[in-house]
Amino acid sequence: MTVARTVDIRSYRCPMTWVRVKLALEAIAPGEVLEVLLSGEEPARNIPRSAADEGHEVLGSEEGPEGMRLWLRKGC
Repeated sequence: MTVARTVDIRSYRCPMTWVRVKLALEAIAPGEVLEVLLSGEEPARNIPRSAADEGHEVLGSEEGPEGMRLWLRKGC
């Protein structure tokens, strides 16, 4: 998978986490992949839900020692 852009929201709190992700999604073309670096239960729950609600595809996630990586494919 080729990542078009990475956004690190680990230092942000909701609702700014989704605002940062949404801005990053607006900066890439439909079909491209955004990698999101996040931490905490609330963003891990809300970011995938909000992305799916807006028509983006959640490709997967991976837990690591410094938080979670989430991959989103931008919808149309």
